[in-house]
Amino acid sequence: MTDIDRTIHEPVRLRILAILSGVDLADFKFFVTTLGLSKGNLSSHMDKLEQAGYVEVQKGFNGKIPRTAYRMTDAGRKALADYWIALDQIRTACTEADGPTPS
Repeated sequence: MTDIDRTIHEPVRLRILAILSGVDLADFKFFVTTLGLSKGNLSSHMDKLEQAGYVEVQKGFNGKIPRTAYRMTDAGRKALADYWIALDQIRTACTEADGPTPS
């Protein structure tokens, strides 16, 4: 059985990666609003995902306003896919251990 990636398994980081898996790019303000996190809490989670190589940070400006956006890297997509496979293996093992479901 495959080990669970602890970086992804944390609920907030899993939610971040699930969101990023469906979009090309999402900005910091979107995540703060969508996830209901403080800026500091979100920054901490994004730092961990960036250090793991799962997200890429893109900094720029919208006119004169600074903008920070994130995209999932190929390594992040693979890690998330592997995470889902590991969860499926756990579910399968639990189902097999319980035996057949009575009709």
